[in-house]
Amino acid sequence: MRGVMIHAPGDIRVEDRPDPVIEEPTDAIIRMAATCICGSDLWPYRGYGDIPEPAPMGHEYVGVVEEVGADVKNVKVGDFVIGSFFASDNTCEICQDGYQSRCVNNVGMGGIGTQSEYARIPLADGTLVATPSQPTDEQIPHLLAASDVLGTGWFAAVAAEVGPGKTVAVVGDGAVGLSGVLAAKQLGAERIIAMSRHKDRQALATKFGATDIVEERGDAGVKKVKELTGGLGAHCVIEAVGTQEAMQQAIKSTRPGGHVGFVGVSHGISIDGGQLFMSEVHLHGGPAPVRRFLPELIDLIMKGEITPGDVFDLTLPLEQAAEGYTAMDERRATKVLLTV
Repeated sequence: MRGVMIHAPGDIRVEDRPDPVIEEPTDAIIRMAATCICGSDLWPYRGYGDIPEPAPMGHEYVGVVEEVGADVKNVKVGDFVIGSFFASDNTCEICQDGYQSRCVNNVGMGGIGTQSEYARIPLADGTLVATPSQPTDEQIPHLLAASDVLGTGWFAAVAAEVGPGKTVAVVGDGAVGLSGVLAAKQLGAERIIAMSRHKDRQALATKFGATDIVEERGDAGVKKVKELTGGLGAHCVIEAVGTQEAMQQAIKSTRPGGHVGFVGVSHGISIDGGQLFMSEVHLHGGPAPVRRFLPELIDLIMKGEITPGDVFDLTLPLEQAAEGYTAMDERRATKVLLTV
C-alpha cells in the first residue's frame, strides 16, 4: 500500500509500505475513505523532536472495515467506522471514567500511521464506532473531523465548563480552535470570542457561532477580552495552540473562578506557581478522549446539525501529501484532507 513517511524535518514522502495484517485477535483492518493532516503533525515537520529513522505519519481516519480479528464483536466487515487518535479498550476504569486517551492499554495511532491506504486498528471494539448507515460523500469530511479536531475542540469546551449563559474565549484559530467555537455554540454558550488575525478563519469562526473577533495577541489580546467582559475576563477559555504565549493569554483572559480547557500539544510551557495561585482559575486538558464523544458527534453529523468538515479548505490526493504539509506550514491552508 501507499503511505506517508517523514524522513527528516520538511521531508515528507509517499512510499510503498507493507499492507497491514491482523496481529492481535482484537485488531481490525480498515480501508481508508479519507485521512488528513493535523496541526500536531507540523511539530516534527518543523523540527521539534528527533526523527532517528523514517516514520509513518497520520492519526485521523475514517474508512470501511476490511477484516476483523477473532475477538472483535462490535464492528464487522463492511461497516463504515470512525476512530480516535488513541486506540483504547473502552473497558478499563480510566476509560469508564471518560478518559479513553489515557486508557491503561492505549495505543497511539500516530505510531501506526493513518495517512495511508489501509491501517491496522488495535483494540477495535473499544476504538471504532460505526455509523448507522453508509455516509454520503458530503458527510465523509465531517465524520473525518470527528476523529480528532472536532472531538478535541469538543473536549476543550467541556474541560472549560462551557454551558448556557457563559462567555467563552478561544485562543487559536486553527482547526481545533475553530472546532472549539462550534462546540461552544452547541453547548449553549451565550457569547463566543474568537481570537484570530486571519480573515478566512474569522469568517468560519463566525459561521460556527463566534459573536466577537479579537485580532490582538498576548497582553493586548487579554486587554481586549477584558474590555468585552466588563473587566472580568471570560468564564471559559479554550487554549488550542500549545505555546507559552497562548497559555499565558488563556490564563490571563479567564476571570477568577473560571475554567481553562487546554488541548494544544504543549511545547515549552511553564506556569509560575504564584501566578496560578493568584489567578484562581481551573486548568483541565490534555490529549482529548475523543472516543467519549464519538457517538454524540456522529449522530449530530449524520442528522446534518453540524458541519465540522468545513475546516478542510484544501483537498489533495494522498500522493500529494507533501504539498499539503507545505500549505499548512505556510498557513495557506487551515487543514488538508487527503483523498485515498
